[in-house]
Amino acid sequence: MYGRTNDMNESHITTLSGGFTMTITRWSPFNDLVALQREMNRAFNNSLPQIDREENESAVWSPMVDVDENDNEYQISMDLPGMDKKEVKINYQDNTLTVSGERKAVQHDEHNEHYVERRFGRFYRSFTLPSKADAEKISASYNNGVLTLTVPKVEEVKPKAIEIR
Repeated sequence: MYGRTNDMNESHITTLSGGFTMTITRWSPFNDLVALQREMNRAFNNSLPQIDREENESAVWSPMVDVDENDNEYQISMDLPGMDKKEVKINYQDNTLTVSGERKAVQHDEHNEHYVERRFGRFYRSFTLPSKADAEKISASYNNGVLTLTVPKVEEVKPKAIEIR
């Protein structure tokens, strides 16, 4: 007598009279691709600066961001609802703009929470600025739960015509 259970990758065949169990694993080319992707991600992550990885690994959530560009500037808008601007840190170093902070969980002592979708805890986002960015003139504003970072572009140096005498 045989018993079979089919899974996506495995079939178990058991015989009662012989008393053996055999697992047959089906080969899938996607398993190799997933392993390759995992290795590539690990290699890529190991090439990043250590400080960024440590900060990012301790982050619990990641705020939603829009990045816009016009002729004069880049604008980064980050959703940080329910946060005080004192809880947000903005740093610029080595052509990288980082925004980090922590949103504290709201404690409700008098009633039970039935459902919580909002994310709390540490967050971290970093942006590598393009060479056209003027890092000395970066400004930030915070209004209605949206942090807006304005990164002006450096004035384009126009070629100078040199007259031959």
